[in-house]
Amino acid sequence: MRVPQASSLPESSQTLNVPSDADKMSALRFSDQSAPRPPEKSTLRRAELLNGTHDRRYLPHWKADGATYFVTFRLAGTLPKTILDEFETERAELADRAEKGGRKLSAEDKNRLRKLYSAKIDAYLDAGHGECWLGRPEVAHLVADSLKHFAGKRYDLHAWTIMPNHVHVVLTPFERQTLSEILHSWKSYTGTKANAILKRSGGSLWQRESYDHLVRDEKEFSRVCEYTVQNPVTAGLCKRPEDWRFGSIFVPQASSLPQSSGEQSR
Repeated sequence: MRVPQASSLPESSQTLNVPSDADKMSALRFSDQSAPRPPEKSTLRRAELLNGTHDRRYLPHWKADGATYFVTFRLAGTLPKTILDEFETERAELADRAEKGGRKLSAEDKNRLRKLYSAKIDAYLDAGHGECWLGRPEVAHLVADSLKHFAGKRYDLHAWTIMPNHVHVVLTPFERQTLSEILHSWKSYTGTKANAILKRSGGSLWQRESYDHLVRDEKEFSRVCEYTVQNPVTAGLCKRPEDWRFGSIFVPQASSLPQSSGEQSR
């Protein structure tokens, strides 16, 4: 079964089907099938963003050209410094133990850090702490339109959900399109427009660092898509993912659809 592209779906329904583990997604290229490419005329930095590992303050980021990613980005100020410091302390302790053992952080250590970060951050965000500007329909619409704008042109958009203070997306960038460039495009455009809507000045809408996880197989793909669309349910915001207005599998209820002239006259 081919994973549907967002651009090929009706705008009225904004529906994406989450595939089961048994689905055969022949068109989707996972990271373990992607061979590294030479940098050609691009800089080494851009080459690393296509294929390689780079670190920012809290997280290591793995990239592979043609890979699929599960991404979370959040509003600025949604996490207190104490929580981020706890993560940094855990990372420093692991690095210290590794150094004393005469080695660098292993892949297992880094994976543990990512899982720790993801679990802590998601639980805190789902509790609705911090500013929840994305809970305003006009801002959420702006972000949803931005996610869909280049779907089918720069990336395949498989699943997405806009929560009150963060966004989850599952996507596959097209060849030579970096995830960092796509995220920057989303956050830069929506940050400027949303601040104008909110009459905010002098502050960034989005936290600079995003969480991204490289999806390695079909089973994991199904899992992250399911997690994405179910997030409003697990956070207690709705009973079914189809009811969440700002998600990729939203289905408008009959009572919310415009009535025909015949129905209105009755």
